[in-house]
Amino acid sequence: MDDRIREYDSKMQKTIDHLTSDFMTIRAGRANPHVLDKIKVDYYGTPTPVQQVGNISIPEARMIQIQPWEKSLLKEIERAIQVSDIGINPTNDGNVIRLVFPELTEERRKELVKDIKKKGEADKVAIRNIRRDGNDAFKKLSKSEDISEDEIKQLEDELQKLTDKYIKQVDQMVEEKSKDILTV
Repeated sequence: MDDRIREYDSKMQKTIDHLTSDFMTIRAGRANPHVLDKIKVDYYGTPTPVQQVGNISIPEARMIQIQPWEKSLLKEIERAIQVSDIGINPTNDGNVIRLVFPELTEERRKELVKDIKKKGEADKVAIRNIRRDGNDAFKKLSKSEDISEDEIKQLEDELQKLTDKYIKQVDQMVEEKSKDILTV
C-alpha cells in the first residue's frame, strides 16, 4: 500500500474505532460496564473516571455493582451517575452502589436503533470527507510534483476502494448493533 494511501487508511480506521467505542456506551438492556466510560467523579478536585476510583463488577445480567476504594466516594459516584445521561438511578447501601438496568421497552429499542443508525451515518460522512481530503491532496500533487495523471487516477481508485471497504464495515456494525438491541 502506498504511503499516501496508508495515511487515509489510518484516519478511516480511527473513525471505525470511534464508532466502536460509541456503540459500547449504548446500553442494550444488559449490564455493560462501558456505559460508565464517560462518567467522571470529583476525586479530590480532579475529574476521574469511575473505573479508577472503585471496583466495577456485574453480579447479574442486568446489574452493575460499583465498590469504591474509599467509602467517602460513595456520594460522589452516586451524584456523578445521577447527573449523567445513562438514565439509571443508582442505589447506595452504604458499601456499594448498584445500577439495575430495566428491560427495554419496544419503543426505547426503536429509539436506540435510530440513534445507532444516526451515529453510523455520521461516521460514513466522516469517511467520505477523508476520501475528499485525499482526492484534493492528490490533485495538488499533480500540480506540484512530477506525477502522471495515471498515477493520480490509480491513487484515487485505491482511495475509493478503501472508502468502500470502511463504509461496508460501518453498515455491518450498525446492522449487528441494531440486531443486538432489537433482540429481546
